[in-house]
Amino acid sequence: MSLQEVLQQRISSAQSLLQQAQDLCGGGRVEGGGKLLGRLRAELRFLRRVQSEGGEVKASHLHSSNLTHLTAIVESLQSVGGVVALLHVFRYTDSAGDPRSLQVDVVSDGGLTWVKAVGRKAEALHSIWQGGGQYGEKSIISQARDFLSASQQQEVQYKHPHVVFAFYNGVSHAMAQQLGVMGVSVRGDIVAVNAMMGEEMEGEEPEGEEPEGEGEEPDEDGEPDEDGEEEPPSPIVPVNAMMEEGEEQPVGEGPNGGEDSGEEEEPDEDPSPSRVQRGRVLARLSFPAQRLPLSCLSVNLDITTLISCVSSLSHGGCFFSFREGVLTEQAAQERLSPVLPQLRAFMEGKQLFACSAAVTDFRLILETLGGPGEKQRGEQLLRSLTLMEDQPSQRSLNLTLSHKVTQRSVSIFGTGDSLRAVTMTANGRFVRAAANQGVRYNVFLHQPRALTEGKEWRATPL
Repeated sequence: MSLQEVLQQRISSAQSLLQQAQDLCGGGRVEGGGKLLGRLRAELRFLRRVQSEGGEVKASHLHSSNLTHLTAIVESLQSVGGVVALLHVFRYTDSAGDPRSLQVDVVSDGGLTWVKAVGRKAEALHSIWQGGGQYGEKSIISQARDFLSASQQQEVQYKHPHVVFAFYNGVSHAMAQQLGVMGVSVRGDIVAVNAMMGEEMEGEEPEGEEPEGEGEEPDEDGEPDEDGEEEPPSPIVPVNAMMEEGEEQPVGEGPNGGEDSGEEEEPDEDPSPSRVQRGRVLARLSFPAQRLPLSCLSVNLDITTLISCVSSLSHGGCFFSFREGVLTEQAAQERLSPVLPQLRAFMEGKQLFACSAAVTDFRLILETLGGPGEKQRGEQLLRSLTLMEDQPSQRSLNLTLSHKVTQRSVSIFGTGDSLRAVTMTANGRFVRAAANQGVRYNVFLHQPRALTEGKEWRATPL
């Protein structure tokens, strides 16, 4: 096949991939979906520009394409459930105490699983692992070490994310085995390797393949490109490290039963020289079953949730057009999607807490703006809660205060953090602002509802 034909084939693939991605994550359904679509459009523009310039198509044009990596991301997106983010940047601190950032291709299972999609061929990956890569090029094993380090500094309902490396052009048995020992699950074809003799090693060159975005670093400021979205945040289940020839093994548990002990095993830095045998597939491993977050039984209510629970809007008073536009909008939202059933469903069977900062200000707001029914419901609600003194966590106290990160919010969310509780809130601004400072809280976000009973007399009934 000529290079011109290969180029046309890649353009067709990029068009098809863009359509698939739009169907899966278009319309803002998934955080980072706009970023993925932007990269696919940029890739398609690049390939079309190469085609429109005419003349001879060079191999370097095709090697500089990121299409293989983007294809792997879309295929991963199709294979997992509960996707909450794509191409998401997490910040962490390395072993030397230096700040680092790491891009996760697909964050799935409600945040419990991190997927790295790998599109490069098994031969190239194996060669890099054996020291045949370009200067500064990280091997998959080294990248896995970064993923594990970062995942241990992130929590979803107080569980660390599970790390999965998905290989769409195969991975050598030796590398899959090493990843399993480290605590990384593997998806894809596991191919055999054989030892190389000294004569074979002489003049051995790594396969001439471009990285295709596998090790690309996120933007320096951690912000997404193209779409202007904000960059917003569980035990590890490794693949069975030992596989008999020709036998398909299920994804198994590591030496700690899937839980990371915090003592990362160092990979072999000097593997014996070997060559991938593409034709010998030892196993085909699918994605592990979807992991659902275990329900946290402690819930911390912030002021916005306390107000939403007692608001007249949440108790049938949403059939009004108010003079205040924001209240009319909330009433319309309530008619379409009542918030109280969602809150009650999440709180059911859990221990409910509220801290002093939240209760004090809630009572003041209720006394100032609440109607008779809202005040009565407010007192009933407070009697059902366990009231706590403010005890913000240390990481909360380290936040830099601003108009979005207030002392009151630090006290409320920080107390929930100390209690290892999920904080229910409609205050998305604080959650995002704290995340931008590297503090990601475990939260249940919902739509806000204001106190409106005292304004119904001058509103227009619908």
